[in-house]
Amino acid sequence: MDFKGFTNEDFNVFTIEGLDARMEALKETIRPKLEALGEHFSPTLSTIVGEEMFFHVAKHARRSVNPPKDTWVAFANNKRGYKMVPHFQIGLWETHLFIWFAVIYEANGKEMFGKSLEKNITKINELIPSDFVWSMDHTKPEVISNQGLSQDDLLSMFTRLQTVKKAEILCGITIDRNTAVEMTSDQFIQKVDDTFKQLIPLYQLSSNSK
Repeated sequence: MDFKGFTNEDFNVFTIEGLDARMEALKETIRPKLEALGEHFSPTLSTIVGEEMFFHVAKHARRSVNPPKDTWVAFANNKRGYKMVPHFQIGLWETHLFIWFAVIYEANGKEMFGKSLEKNITKINELIPSDFVWSMDHTKPEVISNQGLSQDDLLSMFTRLQTVKKAEILCGITIDRNTAVEMTSDQFIQKVDDTFKQLIPLYQLSSNSK
């Protein structure tokens, strides 16, 4: 596997001014690593979830002015794309890495998934580790720590997914860049593997609520 881990150079790509310059650096430094992670984890996830999973590296093709502030590789059971279905992500901002299970605003069946989350809220509360985080907007780096979240807090997020058209929900972990650059490739692969396995129950709920 051609993945040597992430470096400060990768994170510093997001400080480069200008769309063209940042995209060029992103393609040269980060994208090959995301491709390698995609090739590695596609068969792993396929085995775990019991259906073929395809990887999609973000292309940022629609951008014409603003350079991307983050980038990622997504894993979905749809060969043509990932935004319309529940999926997994590995990616990075300037400040940190993220490993997500994600249902973003373009996804079909969000209302049914939200109801499924609400129905299984006690189980989810028990299954999701305290060091995991949640997000309700994949375009922003801020996250909500699972530690200390009450059942009512979770219910609020799950209800929002059912009732707000642009609503999203993501769950997983973040890794500070300083920690990430010190991790060996094997350590990072293991961390992703462990995280994905802990997120499988959410994926299964999303599959069952279609």
